[in-house]
Amino acid sequence: MASSSSEEGNHKNASSLIDELQFDMDDDQPMVETSGLKRTTTLKSPPGAEGEVVVSTTDDSSKQSTPTSPTGTDGGGRDGESSDKEKAGRGSLENKSILKPSPSVGTSLLNLVNEGTGAKASGTENGSPSMMDEAWERLRSSFVYFQKKPVGTLAAVDPSAEALNYNQVFVRDFVPTALAYLMKVPDPEPEIVKNFLLKTLHLQGWKKTIDNFTLGEGVMPASFKVMYDSYQEKDVLKADFGGSAIGRVAPVDSGFWWIILLRSYTKCTGDYTLAEKPEVQKGMKLILNLCLSDGFDTFPTLLCADGCSMIDRRMGIYGYPIEIQALFFFALRCAQQMLKQDTDSNRLIGRIERRITALSYHIRNYYWLDFTQLNNIYRYKTEEYSHTAVNKFNVIPESIPDWVFDFMPLRGGYFIGNVSPARMDFRWFLIGNCIAILSSLATLAQATAIMDLVEERWEDLIGEMPLKIAYPALEGYQWRIVTGCDPKNIRWSYHNGGSWPVLLWLLTAACIKAGRPQIAKRAIELVEQRLSKDGWPEYYDGKKGRYIGKQARKYQTWSISGYLVAKLMIENPSNLAMILLKKIRR
Repeated sequence: MASSSSEEGNHKNASSLIDELQFDMDDDQPMVETSGLKRTTTLKSPPGAEGEVVVSTTDDSSKQSTPTSPTGTDGGGRDGESSDKEKAGRGSLENKSILKPSPSVGTSLLNLVNEGTGAKASGTENGSPSMMDEAWERLRSSFVYFQKKPVGTLAAVDPSAEALNYNQVFVRDFVPTALAYLMKVPDPEPEIVKNFLLKTLHLQGWKKTIDNFTLGEGVMPASFKVMYDSYQEKDVLKADFGGSAIGRVAPVDSGFWWIILLRSYTKCTGDYTLAEKPEVQKGMKLILNLCLSDGFDTFPTLLCADGCSMIDRRMGIYGYPIEIQALFFFALRCAQQMLKQDTDSNRLIGRIERRITALSYHIRNYYWLDFTQLNNIYRYKTEEYSHTAVNKFNVIPESIPDWVFDFMPLRGGYFIGNVSPARMDFRWFLIGNCIAILSSLATLAQATAIMDLVEERWEDLIGEMPLKIAYPALEGYQWRIVTGCDPKNIRWSYHNGGSWPVLLWLLTAACIKAGRPQIAKRAIELVEQRLSKDGWPEYYDGKKGRYIGKQARKYQTWSISGYLVAKLMIENPSNLAMILLKKIRR
């Protein structure tokens, strides 16, 4: 138990928890990111206005050290010591932040910070240490080792079900696990993150052929696993670039998550040597060149096939899905900071800046939907043939689904799922909207409206078990046509309106950045009532998320790590600094 003097010191530092956050989303300023992640940065903010909480902190990174990993029966363990730069902690950057409390929720942010400061060193509070301890233990048991080093985590460790591809390390699945170990208190464990980044980069260099067709050099694997090669008499890595996936679709999001995670690792550890390695710089450039290549598109958005992201089955997201566009924007901005200054990189950075400007304009104007815009679309004229057309995509008003009119509140809004010629997918997709807030793709007004929508439609989007990956579910004739009668994506199940606990970390991060942490706390409390007792399932079924998913795996790794990251951020909001991006003024 902490001494009274320690508790008193904690409360004295309650106003110093969020040093590395700065919410700068001024819509009138151009969005231009300065390339290169600065090694020493001091950001100053003006004193908080009335109703704002201004918090600063100083984290002595010299006190952080990377513990050695345990040696397990599988021969795992850690070789060597981390460099001094790796041991540099989150306090290597000094920032200021302004968080605005929600006018619709009574609890103030200062109370949230006080509660977080009084938490135990294990990152637990309010009587839930056992759940946190169990989560860390199960996460550790999912480690995958290669050459005696941890390189990732299994997708699930469910002894009651057939392994299938859940015995692999998925790139997107590993992201919350990586963040959890970067945020781990009292000592982060960045080694597994570094190993993962390097191993997946190595796999990117493989020749990737599916049915005699060679994929682009920059494509990152969807997953990989460690296998014993009897001919070579040693363990080898085997990667899947989509050739073994349900729909045989390459993962567009893997490369974006890899760049985002690289920045998070660098931001947390201060280890700039990793990002500056020639092979890492080359890997980033291959991903970027693949996405920025010229084509026939008249839009700055990225054209994708169905099943190219977390929703990896046929769900009608082909075209320009919001999840991919938001991740694309996020990765572009992260790459601006991570690319080294040289002639080749400067040309690429110029292309990135131009794409960011066009992409942000396109998404903010054409994907945004609120009550006013819905009313405008409802009154659209069609067949407008001119540069002054209002209905630029020739959307037929009669194609607006009936549910949208009841779903859209007077207060609130969101980025819709897809926009292309004569087509608007009005469904809500949580990942795209949360990533838009974290990357500052959403303006301040839009971020606020998204949070308002979550509050206004809590029962629909959160329900009894957070969180709906998409809303509403496809049913009947629409389900048969769009999904091809997919038995796994029946209504209110899996990707079709299922509830995914892993998304808790994204919601929490977006809520803190938007100044609405109380929304996240309420969702976390719901998760704590059942998730551990239910065996950490992959997803829940039903309109309210009441039932464990029909085909859900138990002890799903990212359900565990998603909860941990949400708790670590809500208890110490300064952890968000390694994820978010703020708008940089020219």
